[in-house]
Amino acid sequence: MITLKELAEKLNVSISTVSKSLNGSSEIGEATVSRVKEAAKLYNYKPNRAALNLKNSKTKTIGVIIPNILNHFFAKVLFGIEKESAKLGYNIITCLSNELYDKEANSLHLLANGSVDGFIMSIAEETQKENRSDHFKEIIDQKIPILMFDRVTDDIDCDKVIMNDFQAAYSATTHLIKEGRKNIVLINNIDNLSVGKLRAKGCYKAIEDAKHYGCSLKELKVAEISELEKEINLFFKNNKTIDGVISIDNISGVIALNTATKKGYNVPKDLSIIGFCDDNVLPFTSPKLSTVTQHSDAVGEASVQLMIKRLESKEPLDTVVKTIDFSLNLRETTL
Repeated sequence: MITLKELAEKLNVSISTVSKSLNGSSEIGEATVSRVKEAAKLYNYKPNRAALNLKNSKTKTIGVIIPNILNHFFAKVLFGIEKESAKLGYNIITCLSNELYDKEANSLHLLANGSVDGFIMSIAEETQKENRSDHFKEIIDQKIPILMFDRVTDDIDCDKVIMNDFQAAYSATTHLIKEGRKNIVLINNIDNLSVGKLRAKGCYKAIEDAKHYGCSLKELKVAEISELEKEINLFFKNNKTIDGVISIDNISGVIALNTATKKGYNVPKDLSIIGFCDDNVLPFTSPKLSTVTQHSDAVGEASVQLMIKRLESKEPLDTVVKTIDFSLNLRETTL
């Protein structure tokens, strides 16, 4: 591949003239710019990005750490991150924590050696469960910015992109109350995560605000996904007056629907069900599952925009918490 110096020699002009012509400098005449660009195309000249990054002390690369790539929400966020990064001229390096603290910390330390300019990440389940944040502080102390999305911690002062999980769960529960549901169950498989706690609080607050309707809320907490089907089946067996279900993750809503159907419930005549996180398969259940929808691709796009704004700002910026709106998609499992 031809170098900038070799291209300048072929054109019998200075390296500076070639560089300025290729970068659209107004200092160079149109005829020279046109001649340089034609030669660059003819000789297949490509700028040395590594050298440019070294010169500018920037890699134009963002590190992305995802807790679980099999989770459709995180996969869609990653899609949004990649699309927006490419649009704005940045690359991404993606690592998976697989919900483990050690893998998360190792990914941060591995990429903080100059491979990336900043990090976009959602916190691993084990990290939140053990309330650990020292590894984040170490990275920020190195002047490498971190942006957290979805699962965040108040212990770290950094940019964040979240959904209003409290209000989303509050709205879903309020809808069931307005349908006339009296005996509602909250199925919670993510109680140890920040988003799970906020959603549960939203459900309880909705019940409290509507206490004059005589509604009750029972919570079924299930620690392991492998136990969900058994625990939900047992709960239905022991609580035959259930007429409303709020599932605050994207798996238990489907299991609750299947369980209710097998037990002879007419959904939504006898029982209404609302799931959380609009997975790609949820609109194809029978009946179609009503859900609280997170606009996950918008989460990814907003995360990139905030990160690049911080990276390219010549002045210090205050930290930002951006909230992405949700929508309540009422399908066939609600009245």
